[in-house]
Amino acid sequence: MGHDRTGREPAGREGADRKPPGRERADRKPASRERTRQRRRGHGFALLATGVLLLGGVACGGGQDSAGGQKGEKITIGLVTKTETNPFFVTMREAAATAAAKHNAELIALSGKFDGDNEGQVAAIESLVSRGAKGILVTPSNTTGILDAIEDARQQGILVIALDTTTDPADAVDATFATDNFEAGRLQGAYLRAVLGDREPKLIMLDGTQGSSVSRQRHDGFLKGFKLKEGSPAIVGRADTNADQNTAQAALESLLQRASDANTIYTINEPVAAGAHAAVSEAGLADQVTIGSIDGGCTGVRDVKAGKYAATVMQFPVRMADDGVAAVAEFAKSGKKPSGFTDTGTALITDKPVKGLKSQNTAWGLDRCWG
Repeated sequence: MGHDRTGREPAGREGADRKPPGRERADRKPASRERTRQRRRGHGFALLATGVLLLGGVACGGGQDSAGGQKGEKITIGLVTKTETNPFFVTMREAAATAAAKHNAELIALSGKFDGDNEGQVAAIESLVSRGAKGILVTPSNTTGILDAIEDARQQGILVIALDTTTDPADAVDATFATDNFEAGRLQGAYLRAVLGDREPKLIMLDGTQGSSVSRQRHDGFLKGFKLKEGSPAIVGRADTNADQNTAQAALESLLQRASDANTIYTINEPVAAGAHAAVSEAGLADQVTIGSIDGGCTGVRDVKAGKYAATVMQFPVRMADDGVAAVAEFAKSGKKPSGFTDTGTALITDKPVKGLKSQNTAWGLDRCWG
């Protein structure tokens, strides 16, 4: 989440339910384009301003704005991320631009203004449709709020692929290339529980964004790995952070005032972990509290090496971008569409391994960093 990451719906998966969401889709009314128009009129100038900022903010590549269709003609591929500043999405955007160049494609990269900016992402998708995109790669901030725009794009023959974050239902898009976020959360939880040993858990959970499948899946996976149930009295505090460092620091500072005995902190992503470390250090609790995270960026791996938090679960946004761009290029060439959920992998990174959990050290992590 990127992470905002740090903040991407499906309920937690246990047993058979932990498989990536199925492709059975609920019935939806066909008049989605009219609903979208009505929603636009309701938001008026505020939404128009958001769209203008998006169009002027992030664009990669060059050449024509058409979707092509003739042999050798450059196609346009759209990428819509949750934000343009989160390091996770910066890496994804750079990887997508490199992959697009290899496939003789133009990449137009747009984003929401913040994690949770559903209307901004809707406006971005509509812009890409009007600009002739052959395929759209999207990391949904809200995995249900964006469905009408996705449906409209697909009805016009555009391939739509979710990266990093699943939609709800999963088959609202043609395919998904993402981290198994439940498993990423489970790995963080299992590691922090092992570190805790025989001590009674006093857990604070710093989640992402309401309505995000990533936030929910990581949260549920963590509880599974940490061997707690939702609502357990061992959870002494929880806050939504929108996957943002400053928001996380302020939230944890407040929580620690009434839960100064906390000994474990779950974080949705590495920006949130950085905010948590700052808050814990300011409170003088660094020796008491163990922090875990998810992301695996170079900054995060260096923070693990420096002891700011104990472990992070690396994910691989470069793979997501590479696979997504390649799928659109193949679709433009042959008409072949990808389908289903592709797990792009996870790896637990720590310099303090625990028995029973496979992990890699920070030297391994720094050599890969989201690759």
